[in-house]
Amino acid sequence: MKNVTIYTGPMCNYCEAAKRLLTRNNASYKEIDIGKVEGAMDEMIKKANGKRTIPQIFFDDQHIGGYDEVRALEKENKLQELLK
Repeated sequence: MKNVTIYTGPMCNYCEAAKRLLTRNNASYKEIDIGKVEGAMDEMIKKANGKRTIPQIFFDDQHIGGYDEVRALEKENKLQELLK
């Protein structure tokens, strides 16, 4: 199983939905709250090629995108394969 990292922020419904989706697919993840962790927002923007919205999700070092992208992978039955 790949290491999953999700950058989140306070009061973010898409972040909560993304975490539920990952949990539903038996993916454990490391959550980094950009509102609480010093320098996390800059780190996220750099790793996500300039994307500033949350959540931003990574499988190992591969940038997957936000909630919409992960949900689309789940709908296409591709998420489980990517998580391996």
